[in-house]
Amino acid sequence: MKELWVEKYRPKKMEGYVWRDSAQRKQVETWVTEKSIPHLLLSGPPGIGKTTMAKILVNEIEILDADVLEVNASRETGIDFIRNKIVPFISSIAWGAFKVVLLDEADYLNPNSTQPALRNFMEEFSKNCGFILTCNFKNKIIEPLHSRCTVIDFKLPNNEKAKLASQFMKRIKHILDTEKVQYDDGAVAEVISKYFPDWRRVLNELQRYSATGKIDSGI
Repeated sequence: MKELWVEKYRPKKMEGYVWRDSAQRKQVETWVTEKSIPHLLLSGPPGIGKTTMAKILVNEIEILDADVLEVNASRETGIDFIRNKIVPFISSIAWGAFKVVLLDEADYLNPNSTQPALRNFMEEFSKNCGFILTCNFKNKIIEPLHSRCTVIDFKLPNNEKAKLASQFMKRIKHILDTEKVQYDDGAVAEVISKYFPDWRRVLNELQRYSATGKIDSGI
C-alpha cells in the first residue's frame, strides 16, 4: 500500500512547519529550550496543523529527555482509560527529566466524567507532567480545562490567509517535485483554494490526482 503523503511529509521538526507567524514559533521554541511546557489546548478546524504542532513539540521534548504518552482520545473516551493508562504513567517515576501526555482529539472525551477527572489529575501532577490537548471544537472542552491550559486557537484571520496559503503552496510544490509528479501551478493553487485551510485534505486530494502522473486543468 502506498504511503499517505500526509504522514510521509508530516513535519517532525520546527523547520518544516508552516507557522502562522514568528511569534508563534518563538513561543514554542521558548517552551522547548526552557524545558517548561505548560498545559496546552490546541483548537481549530480539521487538517490545519494542530496535531502536527503537538507532535513536533513531543519530538523536540523527547530529544530533551522526557517521557511521552500519546493517546488518541477519539478511541479512548471513557473514564477507565484515565485510570488504567494515564494515572499509572503520570504517577510513576520518570525515566527522563519530565513527562508529557498528548491527548489528540480531546473533544471526544466525555464532558461529564472523563474531562472532570482529567482536570483533577492535571492539577495534582502539574509539577512533573504537562498535558497537550488537541480538539476541533473547543466548546466541547469543559471550562475548568480551558482555565488550566494555555489555549492556542488555530482559526485564521482573513488577513493572514493569503500569506499562509502561499507558504503552503511552496511546500506542496516541494512534495510534488520529490514525488516526481508533473503539475500546473494554477491547478495546484485551485486545489489549495478549494479546501483551504484543511492542509490534510489538500494533500490527500493532490495525492489522489497524482495517480495519473500529472496534475493540470484536467483534474
